[in-house]
Amino acid sequence: MEPPLGWQFEESLFAPSRERGPGGAAGAPCGAKHCEPRWFGSAAGGGAGGGGLTGCKFRADWAYRRREFEKALCEYSDCLLLLPPSNIAMRRDVQEGQARCLSRLGRHKEALDIAEKLRNGSTNTDHLTTVLNLKFAIYQDLENVGKKITCLQQLICLHPFNPWYWKLLAEAYVSLLQSLSPAGIPETNLNRPEEVSVSDGSFMTSAGREINLQPHRSDSQKGGPWSSPATETKRENAGACRSSQAVTEFLCISNELERMGEERPAPESWEQNMAKKVGIKACASFIRARLLLQLTQLQQLSFVLENNIKSQKEIEDQVARLGFSESSLLLMAKVMGQDLIPEKLKEEFQGEVKCIGPSALSSLVTASTTEFEIKWFDNLQDDLCSL
Repeated sequence: MEPPLGWQFEESLFAPSRERGPGGAAGAPCGAKHCEPRWFGSAAGGGAGGGGLTGCKFRADWAYRRREFEKALCEYSDCLLLLPPSNIAMRRDVQEGQARCLSRLGRHKEALDIAEKLRNGSTNTDHLTTVLNLKFAIYQDLENVGKKITCLQQLICLHPFNPWYWKLLAEAYVSLLQSLSPAGIPETNLNRPEEVSVSDGSFMTSAGREINLQPHRSDSQKGGPWSSPATETKRENAGACRSSQAVTEFLCISNELERMGEERPAPESWEQNMAKKVGIKACASFIRARLLLQLTQLQQLSFVLENNIKSQKEIEDQVARLGFSESSLLLMAKVMGQDLIPEKLKEEFQGEVKCIGPSALSSLVTASTTEFEIKWFDNLQDDLCSL
């Protein structure tokens, strides 16, 4: 006889339910494992087992939190030796911890090498986001504004509706704007580029003018409980990197003007033009961050809402300091907010992680700073620079 059409149900579905104990579970209650505070602090739980790995990782994270970077680096390295090759997620997490420790200890080249290996092994957008955040942290330790801007632009390509990345990008542009001072831009020679020599955080032009590139530190940054020989080494390396970066950027701009056949402007007009363009980018990024925060504000409560409102106030103060007119601010808000549709934002925040290969991941971010700035700021530059 053929079975009847329609759904068929197992007889077990209609069987009476099992009796449950007082704790809600069937049979004898199972006692939960109780861990003492900082249970991972004892080395007695070490070993190659699961508990040993977890304890080792917790000890490394705790040492990093306490700013004991040498100890944390050792713990992360020990943990990496115990990890099986199949545990990719924890391996990437531990390697990220190693890179952050190395960066804090002034070993930035090693940290960047680890970050590059992690990027090459990325298989989804979460991996790439983590790597770019790691690189941003390393370049922040190096105080390399140009590289920080590049990392943030790539993060925004992946997450164009994240207000915090836009706020960080605006702050990076403000840092760049502060460096565009009369003492920070060498005199241009209309016939040939100036010869430049770098030493001790400054460079000497062929005209005999010395330009100091060391940032001004507040009293709280000059010393403190965390000052150490490693910290001083980091600062020296950072100063050298900043000097080379500033010289390279200046010479690249000069050579680009020469290739384009344009007459090089006087130092004062060049500085004013560059400062105005950077100021527009900073202000526009602040405004987009504020628009995004305002859109998410209605869905937030408690300390998240407080942080949102506090950030909006900070942005408002920064925008006021930049000194743009009300009409300019309205134009920026219109241009930077033209893609902010609530339905589109909802889809963005609920989107799935894209799992693709490393080469395809690279295509999700812009190849250069120029491409990013043309996409987001080109219309504003044309309209506002003529004012």
